[in-house]
Amino acid sequence: MTRVLVVEDDPQLVRALVLNLRARHYGVDAAPDGATALRLAAARQPDVVLLDLGLPDMDGVDIVKGLRGWSRVPILVLSARQASDEKVAALDAGADDYITKPFSMNELLARLRAAVRRSEDTSVGAAVTLVETDDFTIDLVGKKVVRDGRDVRLTPTEWHLLEILVTNPGRLITQKHLLQEVWGVSQSGKTNYLRVYTAQLRRKLERDPSQPRYLITEPGMGYRFEN
Repeated sequence: MTRVLVVEDDPQLVRALVLNLRARHYGVDAAPDGATALRLAAARQPDVVLLDLGLPDMDGVDIVKGLRGWSRVPILVLSARQASDEKVAALDAGADDYITKPFSMNELLARLRAAVRRSEDTSVGAAVTLVETDDFTIDLVGKKVVRDGRDVRLTPTEWHLLEILVTNPGRLITQKHLLQEVWGVSQSGKTNYLRVYTAQLRRKLERDPSQPRYLITEPGMGYRFEN
């Protein structure tokens, strides 16, 4: 049974989450504050953490940092905070996803299932070497992309950007992280680089670059690869 730790101080939301999760056969623990959350995480070893940032005793970002000190458990932030810098701070601290309140339960459950799948794939320990979609195939070992039976020519920068995204499927990667990994720390503020190169990748890979299916922008936060 997949165990979920819900860290939230709103009793009504906790009740709704617990009911929906248990109805889908998840095991659920709930914590109303950060101290309880860290204690339960250590004792119960959850498979996923759903985390509110506005807790009564500490900021949720500090909880993310605390968990990341010893655990790779997927952390999905559920927060009413709208400012992009606060969202990015949580993601840069180690959160795997950020869902803004209010949210639909269906969206939350879909994101949770994706987080569990990613975690299970990682735990198996098999390195991903081939990424297949309905429209193209990526050979990560051969550094090759094929679409409609033909090789897609990518620049080294395009390849590096694509490789980071596809090896973290479904995970929201911040602009800062992508810029530092692809262009270096000194270029971490050059968000226009990402816009330009992502647009180039979409033209080469997406059926409709104006309505991307695979390379998704999360405004103000970053990008994710969906398959």
